[in-house]
Amino acid sequence: MPQSITAVRRSQAERRDAAERSLVEATLAVISEAGVCAATFDAIGRRAGYSRGLATQHFGSKAGLIDAVVAYLHARQDEDLEIAHIDALDGLEALVAFVRQFGAGFDGSPHLRAYFMLLADAVADVQEARAVFAASHERVKARLADLVRRGQREGRIRADVDAEGTALMAGSLLLGVSMQALVDPDVKVAPVCEGLADVLLRSLAPPSQTEPPRKRRTRA
Repeated sequence: MPQSITAVRRSQAERRDAAERSLVEATLAVISEAGVCAATFDAIGRRAGYSRGLATQHFGSKAGLIDAVVAYLHARQDEDLEIAHIDALDGLEALVAFVRQFGAGFDGSPHLRAYFMLLADAVADVQEARAVFAASHERVKARLADLVRRGQREGRIRADVDAEGTALMAGSLLLGVSMQALVDPDVKVAPVCEGLADVLLRSLAPPSQTEPPRKRRTRA
């Protein structure tokens, strides 16, 4: 029995998605190993086992390639957070888990390192791709701010905490240590993120949840 049109279309879509995923992963590998300038469509195609023409067909331009890379990394991050059951945690625990997972992900995979190399290149050359990174960082800030607000509703984070400001601070610290790790390969991001997680736990939780109970004075 011949395949249905729906099955054929699905198969074509699956092949197209698989090819794009391979090209994006090849892009990240080339950048992490040899730098942004080495990530030509020709090099990416060869690394993925395809032709330059396929890479050009999928992305069209460098801006299109960066857009696909950022979307891929966000999807991977969402999958990792889902595996960590972050939605089952309270807001403060989820915020801390996000920070810790970022550190482990940066040190354990070249993908995030390549992301920040692309970011530095886009900012240095005043490229239009800066808008892609701005939207990416805004997405992270919104996620972190939502976690802070959730923690406030649950009583796990102080009501007087500025959710947007806290999200921006945490995101900026993650950005800063990531860029420092590019400058100094000996810098490990995970321990810094552990320190940030500890600061967040101590500074955001209500006093009753962070300070040990005071001893009652006994009358003489």
